[in-house]
Amino acid sequence: MKKYKKGFTVGTFDLFHIGHLNLLRSAKEYCDYLIVGVHSDEWVKHCKNRPTVIPYEDRADIVAAIRYVDEVVKNETRSKMEAWEKYKFDVAFIGDDWKGTEVWNKIEKELNSVGCDVVYIPYTQGISTTELRIRLKDSQEKKEKK
Repeated sequence: MKKYKKGFTVGTFDLFHIGHLNLLRSAKEYCDYLIVGVHSDEWVKHCKNRPTVIPYEDRADIVAAIRYVDEVVKNETRSKMEAWEKYKFDVAFIGDDWKGTEVWNKIEKELNSVGCDVVYIPYTQGISTTELRIRLKDSQEKKEKK
């Protein structure tokens, strides 16, 4: 495994779960210093067209408390090149569920052009924030029917 100096990943990290932890743990194995961008509430509302369950400040505090994370930054852009310009990381991490997609093929090409690698981290099957939202909604509906 190649070891990098500075790594970067980004996410919403709403309803923090084992998949999030696995991503951060795995990313840290590849680099000495891991920067994690946490999407702002406004970014999530604009790009995902839904509010977060947990506000940005709390999500950032949760992520910052993870021992694999060296720095948390607020993210308000889709552009990984903008992030690279700010933080000059030499590797970006993303779940392997994005590997081969048109979006990440383009991002990977852009990052590679400035000497930055992309490492795809194995996606944790069976858990996602969307899945948790569905479970919570179903649980609430069952309670309301009683």
